[in-house]
Amino acid sequence: MQGASEGDGRELCASCSQSEPVFTRAAAYGSYDAGMRELIHLLKYEHVRPAANLLGRMLAEVIADLSDAFTGVPVVIPVPLHVSKYRQRGFNQSETIARAALKLHPAGLDWKPNISALVRQKNTGSQTGLTPAQRRENMRGAFAVVRPDDVRGRDILLVDDVMTTGTTASECARVLRRAGAERVFVATVARVLMPEAARVAVNSDEEVRPQAMAAHA
Repeated sequence: MQGASEGDGRELCASCSQSEPVFTRAAAYGSYDAGMRELIHLLKYEHVRPAANLLGRMLAEVIADLSDAFTGVPVVIPVPLHVSKYRQRGFNQSETIARAALKLHPAGLDWKPNISALVRQKNTGSQTGLTPAQRRENMRGAFAVVRPDDVRGRDILLVDDVMTTGTTASECARVLRRAGAERVFVATVARVLMPEAARVAVNSDEEVRPQAMAAHA
């Protein structure tokens, strides 16, 4: 899925211009269809940990595709959970998938996830059923950079399991950029393909791997 790039001459409506993501580029392995949803839910809600290995292989391919765009070694940051959600679930699925992916040394590099630079300080609850504007308001102030020296002047690779509208990724990128990060790239296993998701990606370079898009052509 290719979004419009900055400066391509398109006029944005007021709503879209307010929701322009601040990440540089986002990529996903495939669409959030029934099979992918089931696999992610096995990990997140049924705690079937082996599912992380397969999801990690998918994510490793996405990271490898993005690797040529990085300046130096990026700081790999899984989207954090709020401490209450972490205690309830017992693990952060984004961190688990990221660790599984990085064990495969995508792009031939030995990277480690940084789980201490970015924290989720607000328990936002579910975003289901919210409008794009409500999602942005719900996420405002949800994240904070507590170790700015870790991100200052560096490219960031933000990792998550699913991107829906890009609101979470944009809020993470906003606080990371404010803390001095150079650029923020987003790698996810799955991407929800729907009109609302496309609207918030107007000013980003988003993509889903071709084999996933073929099913939606």
